Amino acid sequence: MKRLLALSAAATALALTLTGCANYSSSTTAASGSASTDVPTLVAAGKLTVCTHLAYKPFQYKDDSNKIVGFDVDLVDVVAKKLGVTQDIVDIEFGQITSGAVFAAKKCDLGAAAITIRDDRKKAAAYSDPYFSATQALLVKSDSAIKDLSALKGKLLAVQTDTTGQDYANAHSAEFGYTVKVFDDMTSGANAVLAGTVDAAINDNGVVYDYAKDNPKTTVSKEFNTGEQYGFNMSLDNTKLLAVVNDSLKTAKADGTYNTIYKKWFGVDAPK
Repeated sequence: MKRLLALSAAATALALTLTGCANYSSSTTAASGSASTDVPTLVAAGKLTVCTHLAYKPFQYKDDSNKIVGFDVDLVDVVAKKLGVTQDIVDIEFGQITSGAVFAAKKCDLGAAAITIRDDRKKAAAYSDPYFSATQALLVKSDSAIKDLSALKGKLLAVQTDTTGQDYANAHSAEFGYTVKVFDDMTSGANAVLAGTVDAAINDNGVVYDYAKDNPKTTVSKEFNTGEQYGFNMSLDNTKLLAVVNDSLKTAKADGTYNTIYKKWFGVDAPK
């Protein structure tokens, strides 16, 4: 399948595990005090509070039972289990996560929202090692003749606010003569394509292919090699949590937990 090949080419070969990892369950919160200097202080006792921005299927979204699920959710559950706590998810504006505002306000410990690691963003928050690779993709109606940005002259292109897709679209708007229309979330922009109120939408390939799978009246007509990598982010001074997250990624390579999670959400094995 075209979607599976694109996603397989876009993913990194990490593996997550709990095997061989230290358990940080004793004294992981501010309320309980710190029995170990390696234990991060969390904003709420017994919880790893995680900020995300819904909906961004298959990374994080609400299922039919209104439960927040997804690829990112399952990966963070591995980190939470390592800490001996449970994951508690907060839905908030994406820009509040990438700007570091949610950490300054103590609203969450970790950001998990398919966040592309960029140098400008690293000035506002610390980022984990990469856990997924992505690129930008163009969503159009299935019967559309639009195969690239060059075919959008005089037309409307949907983007999600505060994203690398918006940056990419803005960078090429003058060159190709289209108008950028900003939406608060990915789903709204994609639905505008489906409804015919915009001519195309640009966003990360993982979510765009997933949307096209669920909505066969749309299709992905083009991918753009932007070479992006996702990371979990947190406060710049939260070095202990950063160490735990990276240790969860590093020590997991031989276990296959990442591959199991990847296959669950993308239908194929993670690339080696």
